[in-house]
Amino acid sequence: MRRSEKKRIAFFDFACCEGCQLAVLELEETLLDLLSHTDIAAWREVMTGDEPPYDVAFCEGSICTRADEERLLRVRRDAKILVALGTCAAIGCHNNLRNRIDTREALEKVYGKAARGMDVTEARPVSAVVDTDYRILGCPVSLPEFIAVFKAILTDQPYRLPNEPVCVECKLTDTLCVYEKGRVCLGPLTRCGCGAICTRFGDVCHGCRGLVDEANLAAMPRVFSREHLHAIMGAVASGQPLDEERIRQMIALYNNYPELKIEDRGDA
Repeated sequence: MRRSEKKRIAFFDFACCEGCQLAVLELEETLLDLLSHTDIAAWREVMTGDEPPYDVAFCEGSICTRADEERLLRVRRDAKILVALGTCAAIGCHNNLRNRIDTREALEKVYGKAARGMDVTEARPVSAVVDTDYRILGCPVSLPEFIAVFKAILTDQPYRLPNEPVCVECKLTDTLCVYEKGRVCLGPLTRCGCGAICTRFGDVCHGCRGLVDEANLAAMPRVFSREHLHAIMGAVASGQPLDEERIRQMIALYNNYPELKIEDRGDA
């Protein structure tokens, strides 16, 4: 394909709330500028029809049924570039929490007798089923990162996910550490790239962008269990239980595929 030709793009959703696609639509004029360099081949949120093949396929959501898997494999076959759009597609997110219990048991609790005819599999991120060429993280997806990845694709450039913790962006934005407010934050373990949006607006980081590479998960429970705690950590620990299981639950809210292992690397 000549560089002057427009790329044919498509958006697909699997098991998800479709919040990432809705977030993309909030780009408004910026999105229109980006789309002016493309032809839309499929996007259920904004149009009808589906005309493969595609130069780029953005896939949102988790793969939870055999039908999902077959559909994703068709998309992968028809797309030159496949992008995991958002945390559900990239690393699993909330859908994968149900893998911790028996699938049939969960279905029967929710759907009753209707569950008998459901062809459901283990919940998996898109990236666990097919090769992905790009990943865009966030729940919902980070719009600055979406723009950066979109531009990289249009110009045939790679995109490397940031690999620093959210704490870096808190420092850059002069955001007071939420630990000093007596709250537990996953920013030290979580990959940055969101502009520290949650902590800047008064919340903690819940880890929706996934873990930094080689995150020392064992260090977190350890800093709350030492005999002589730092004053800030002591104040946080006094207000809530922070044993290993509680911390595992916090991390697993968005990072639950594959199963988390809190192992002590001994370097923190």
